[in-house]
Amino acid sequence: MDLRRGVASTIHHILPTDTNHIGALFGGTAIAWMDLAAGLAATRLSRCSVVTASIEKVDFQVPIWGGEIAVVEARVISVGHTSMSVQVDMLRENPKTGEQTLCTSGIFHMVALDEQHRPTPVFSDQPQEELHA
Repeated sequence: MDLRRGVASTIHHILPTDTNHIGALFGGTAIAWMDLAAGLAATRLSRCSVVTASIEKVDFQVPIWGGEIAVVEARVISVGHTSMSVQVDMLRENPKTGEQTLCTSGIFHMVALDEQHRPTPVFSDQPQEELHA
């Protein structure tokens, strides 16, 4: 299985309802958008429903201000038996210039689920050694 299928991106215009008292994107909203993109990437790769098992350290390096654009890029970087690790980066984009700056990064660990919402093998039909990025 080719890990290149496990990618997803979302784009969000930062509106006043998305910002805190100083006009920057709420941290909780940023994490929710990152989690959504991670889930989409893991679902695209596994073709299963997925849930978030854990999130590794997330650092907010640069704020995203109201009126800017948030670009969230997610890609599966490793696959276990029932889990996937997804690298997620959030960039701010100046809507007038198109200039992008990395703002936030994190690794989201997702678990594939079967129809009964129990962990299931990510790839039940392929040996893990056939996976490559």
